[in-house]
Amino acid sequence: APGPLGPQMLGAFSAIRRNPVDYLESTWRTYGDVVQFPIPRPPSYLVNDPEGVRRVLVTHGRNYGKSTIQYRSLSLVTGEGLLVADTEAWRWQRPLVQPAFHHETLDHLVSHVDTALQRRFREWESLPSDAVVDMDAAMMTSALEVVGHALFGTDLSQDAHRLARATLSALDVVVARARVPITPPNWMPTPGNRRLHRAVRELDAAVEDMLQERRQNPSEVPADMLDLLLLARDQQGSGLTVEEIRDQIVTFIVAGHETVASALTWAWALLADHPEIQRELQRESDEVLGGGPATFADVGRLPWARAVFDEALRLYPPAWLITRKALGPDSLGGRDIPKGALIILSPWLLHRHPDVWAHPDSFDPTRFLDGSADRNAFIPFGSGLRQCIGRDFAYVEGTLMLASIAGRYSVSYPTGGRHPKAEPLVTVRPVGGLPVRLIPR
Repeated sequence: APGPLGPQMLGAFSAIRRNPVDYLESTWRTYGDVVQFPIPRPPSYLVNDPEGVRRVLVTHGRNYGKSTIQYRSLSLVTGEGLLVADTEAWRWQRPLVQPAFHHETLDHLVSHVDTALQRRFREWESLPSDAVVDMDAAMMTSALEVVGHALFGTDLSQDAHRLARATLSALDVVVARARVPITPPNWMPTPGNRRLHRAVRELDAAVEDMLQERRQNPSEVPADMLDLLLLARDQQGSGLTVEEIRDQIVTFIVAGHETVASALTWAWALLADHPEIQRELQRESDEVLGGGPATFADVGRLPWARAVFDEALRLYPPAWLITRKALGPDSLGGRDIPKGALIILSPWLLHRHPDVWAHPDSFDPTRFLDGSADRNAFIPFGSGLRQCIGRDFAYVEGTLMLASIAGRYSVSYPTGGRHPKAEPLVTVRPVGGLPVRLIPR
């Protein structure tokens, strides 16, 4: 396939490290929907052909595994949990945690979202009427509280800031390791490794507290994911080891809060840019919620809030990079792909493909209301067999968070403030957070 030559890629190395999504976008626009990089082992391809992406994730998904540098680096934090587990391990793990995401459990999620929201409202009510808050930090804390209650029956509010900081610190190291060809071994006491180990110890301590509390106060019936993991049995009838339980819990602490928080943060940034869309969101919230707490039935009555969340996910997909290893030869976008090849997919790029999206760089939630959005080319949660298990969880949480906050507050940029720059880490993060002015309605 066409692509940059070796000297060109070496010359761009600092740009790749500084902002890899800009580099990927530049190569895609220069060379087309299938780009081959001058990397011999493994042969490496960027695929942004819509049908090719669908082939990798959906129609021929069994031909593509997760044994890539991206997921190996992430496993330094999550262990071998569901997010990074390769083919066989994933097939065994998925049924263990699936019941925690069944439809009936989402009904209980609404009360956990409301609990987190009421904490934020109490904090904000004590502020001056035109206070500036970091909405990014607020969404991170809220999402962490929701995942703690909903999946583990644990109040993480006291530890929310510490755990959020530990998660981001660990993921920063993961990103740094994934962006360079040679990294020091994990045992070497480099500054990065020390940060990683310190952050993982904090996450492990939180897990140990959860397990100890649940063993002392067991549930009468399986109530959440923690119960399911403690009761799970493998094919030989053995229970999960403490390490296996730890890996699943840390996976969902990491993946279950930062991704939703990232999408919500960017939604508020976009709404601050577009007050007319914010007013429409407020109108819907007033009509449906009337300033009161939401119920599960309200989720389906908030199409505008859902569309705003979808459009934020399109423009700023938290998981901006997806990688796969070809388990056998294939053809993608008219190009032959050898066995063992590294396939790089980017929802960030696919969601901006002009053959699929009209005015792809514009914030336009109506595309998700009028049927013009192509759902086959919309992959903020992946697609196919390995689609994110928490997709519906995220939609309930994201829709209700947006509608409930919009019912009470307007957001705008403070004097001198503007839309933040996006930094592609493990998720897409706003540089400097998201300072916005909160105006009570």
